[in-house]
Amino acid sequence: MATRLAYVVFILPIVLSIAFGSVVMADVLQSSDRELNMWRVGPTTLINDKSIQIIGLEKQYLASTPIEIQVNVDDPFFDCGDLYVTIYSGKNTVITQSGFFKQCFNENNVLLPIGDEFSEIIDTPGQYELVVKMNDQNQKSSITASGQFTIK
Repeated sequence: MATRLAYVVFILPIVLSIAFGSVVMADVLQSSDRELNMWRVGPTTLINDKSIQIIGLEKQYLASTPIEIQVNVDDPFFDCGDLYVTIYSGKNTVITQSGFFKQCFNENNVLLPIGDEFSEIIDTPGQYELVVKMNDQNQKSSITASGQFTIK
């Protein structure tokens, strides 16, 4: 009696959840319109796009000076979307990343991020790369710009 109860209470839910998860995963993988959209690890293949610009990025900063930038997007296709600002040290080392979601700006043509600001302080001297990436609302297209700076 106790072993039957243990099977019903502990083992049966595990088996059912694995079966249900397998059915759902199989259905998702069979959909032809699904796309795997992975984030890049490093800025190795980034190309500066003319429709997105970094505003306020200096060439040199002191270790205690905040890095404050704004982004200007001049592409009506990206009038709403998600903005990501990432600072890299070296090829694949992310120092900081900030995400600003649901940035809609086309009506007023304002600088991004809207209702927030990007401000980071880096204490370690060296060369860094700042990358801004704007994804469209559907997360299918993106535009990217990057700039380099030095911390002394």
